[in-house]
Amino acid sequence: MTILLVPIGSHGDVHPFVGIGIRLRERGHRVIMIANPHFESLVRGAGLEFAAVSTDEEYRKMAGDPRLWHRLKGPPLVFEALTALVRPTYDAIAANYVAGETILVGSSLALGARVAQEKLGIPAVTVHLQPLDFRSNFDSPKFAGMLLGPRVPRWLKDLQWWLVDTLMLDRLAAPPLNEIRAELGLAPVKGIVREYWNSPQRVIGLFPEWFSAPQPDWPPQTRLTGFPLYDERGVTGLSDELQAFLAAGEPPIAFTFGSAMWHAHKILEISARACAQLNRRGILLTRHRGQIPASLPPGVIHVDFAPFSELLPRCAALVHHGGIGTCSQGLAAGVPHLVVPHAHDQPDNAARLVRLGVARKVEPRQYRISRVVRELGELLGSSEIAENCKDVAARFVGTDPIGRTCDWIEGLGANVEPMARVQPAVSLL
Repeated sequence: MTILLVPIGSHGDVHPFVGIGIRLRERGHRVIMIANPHFESLVRGAGLEFAAVSTDEEYRKMAGDPRLWHRLKGPPLVFEALTALVRPTYDAIAANYVAGETILVGSSLALGARVAQEKLGIPAVTVHLQPLDFRSNFDSPKFAGMLLGPRVPRWLKDLQWWLVDTLMLDRLAAPPLNEIRAELGLAPVKGIVREYWNSPQRVIGLFPEWFSAPQPDWPPQTRLTGFPLYDERGVTGLSDELQAFLAAGEPPIAFTFGSAMWHAHKILEISARACAQLNRRGILLTRHRGQIPASLPPGVIHVDFAPFSELLPRCAALVHHGGIGTCSQGLAAGVPHLVVPHAHDQPDNAARLVRLGVARKVEPRQYRISRVVRELGELLGSSEIAENCKDVAARFVGTDPIGRTCDWIEGLGANVEPMARVQPAVSLL
């Protein structure tokens, strides 16, 4: 089959699709990644075909906007940007699919993939990387500015969801999306995030049930396969400098605040100074060298990138933003987490790590040297947290999430009717 992979987002969004694409190619399929040119070298380096959508300049403009990391301003900014990708994404899919021989695999924000699924009749899978993408009134995810705890009545949760959809998400996404749908002869839709972004044929959650159990009000076509853990291992290795640093002393503390975080100078400076006060070695990971302080304390180094599956098992702790890919790698490595969640899925992921007993959370405004020193000292000194980390890491042994994901993708081609003959599983009202 020809399998079209359509991730939208940062490195953390693209990496899982690369891992899935590699395995699908090994199974004999033709795999084409449709993504921003910012990721072309990564995709081609993994041996996959590539088709460009948008420009590297547009990606950098979006990633460089400080509003992206604001809990309330960030989501509207994302939805304003993604609607501009609907038509070019659809066009790229239309140019690369083979009728009757293609499966489409799109990420949460790939609305152009959903349009192509309907218009072209391509069997399609929606892939959600994190639990936040699944709404629920039972074990509700943590959303900024919303009251969704277990004691909140269902009617109040429903009212909040309605307000979010009506006043923000549908208001931003529905008009431009429906304009394109009208051009293609498709009926208008509402409830873009409530229902529409989920393929009625198959939805895959790339996390395990012990991280977020399926809820009664999730889409019934959902399957959970586990954390994919792809991190360029085998393509990008640990540098000689990093290898030498790791071998020269005790396990360091790793600090990373996301590949799309371009405004981390202050938080990285605080991190370096906290290491000095703790008398611990540290590694500051960022692809953006301009964020690194001009001088670092002895025992603290900067690294552009390193596969976490190779690095984290050799670290004492991980301080990070709460991105789902970083969370999963830290869990697999069995290291304690100090999480500094900013926006999007990060607060919800942080809450789940704390619930597992492997992490502490610090709000960005609380990230001060004294607080970081205290939290890390308690994390590193807790035998209970160390035991919890060990227990959670054991849950990864013998699992093959990417293989299970590929099974469900391949099964769609064998078992599902063309989209044009499928009764829609979602309300469009």
